[in-house]
Amino acid sequence: MPETQSPKLSQRWKWASHQAISFLMQQGLENPDVLSLAAGFVDQHTLPVEATRQAFASLMADEDRARSVLQYGTTTGSEELRNRLIGHLANLESCEVADLNIDASQLVVTTGSQQLLALLGDALFDPGDICLVAAPTYFVFLGVLDGVGATAVTIETDREGMRTNALESQLQQLDETGQLHRVKMIYLVSYYENPSGVSLAEQRRSEVVEIAKRWSKNHQIYVLEDAAYRELRYDGPLLPSVWGCDGDHETVILTQTFSKSFAPGLRVGYGVLPRALVDPICDCKGNRDFGSANLNQNILINVFDQDLYQPHVDGLRQSYQVKRDAMLSAADKYCADIAGVEWLHPHGGLYVWMKTPDSVQTGFESPLFQRAVRHEKVMYVPGELCYAGPLEDRPRNRMRLSYGVLTPEKIDEGIKRLADAIRHVAST
Repeated sequence: MPETQSPKLSQRWKWASHQAISFLMQQGLENPDVLSLAAGFVDQHTLPVEATRQAFASLMADEDRARSVLQYGTTTGSEELRNRLIGHLANLESCEVADLNIDASQLVVTTGSQQLLALLGDALFDPGDICLVAAPTYFVFLGVLDGVGATAVTIETDREGMRTNALESQLQQLDETGQLHRVKMIYLVSYYENPSGVSLAEQRRSEVVEIAKRWSKNHQIYVLEDAAYRELRYDGPLLPSVWGCDGDHETVILTQTFSKSFAPGLRVGYGVLPRALVDPICDCKGNRDFGSANLNQNILINVFDQDLYQPHVDGLRQSYQVKRDAMLSAADKYCADIAGVEWLHPHGGLYVWMKTPDSVQTGFESPLFQRAVRHEKVMYVPGELCYAGPLEDRPRNRMRLSYGVLTPEKIDEGIKRLADAIRHVAST
């Protein structure tokens, strides 16, 4: 038998390899008895089985339509769905459709919002280009940037999201060092951010758009508004979108998904794009899949047409609010007496951001992670994954806790176990 040769893999594979999400999934599979406060999944028991069955059944009842939806669709997505999505967006923006000042040609249906993040990476970034991101930010998007050889530069945040004075200062510094031409995008998770649960303050939303426009001196610097959690609001202020602050809609890219608000298995998301990006994104998407699943898009059309969507979202909010409250109550009960432990109170989304004492690191190799997973049987996402830049420059004592999967009773037990792990490590 001839010796098997190793494959010669691409540089892009090297950039994209060894992502943390794979390790977290492996830990979950290898430790099935562990209570996961790490998984960013939606609650299995809230998935809309009956609504989806009803929408699918009516779709298949019409043989001609059934045949058409089982055929290939278009790269941009069903025009019928895109028109429904404009109406949906108008409802979210609390305005009339005409006031949106867009048409269906600016919408692209994607396989979840994650696909649009990847397509934008392909279309906009060359190796060495720069994306400005919040500190912390969605760690899977940091993997997207790694995968195209782009550099993520962090912008300081507080409890009102990305600090616009810090954003201004960073752009000034990049200009002075001759790197402004490399800046292609500012990335924001605008509502109930993954991982921190923070929403960008209302005043800062228009400020980010103004800053991006002003610093677009020789090329357009885009703002990517990732609004994946927009519809999971439980209390707190009702905030306008960043996209709505962009009057001509040529600076802000809006991406939303039905993975969190309806069903991730449908894999339907969408982007509202500046006109200059529609063709480049469709070119990249055409090379990937010729268009997202036509059947799934038409199921969602029926969900909207049969008024099945909003009642589901209303029930989802009630369910997650109970679970959010259970996690915050458990943190008060088990963690309040541990010196140096702090956490944020999110108004929506799926996550609570927790800080441990300075001496208690949270990374995969840390005593806390090992104690939590192996002994206490509870798992979290280390916060250091959610920062860009060298590991030694990142905060090492943060963690993301999710209340999406577990019941309120198991959330309480999970926080108790986590508190026990923190106490043990802090005392040794």
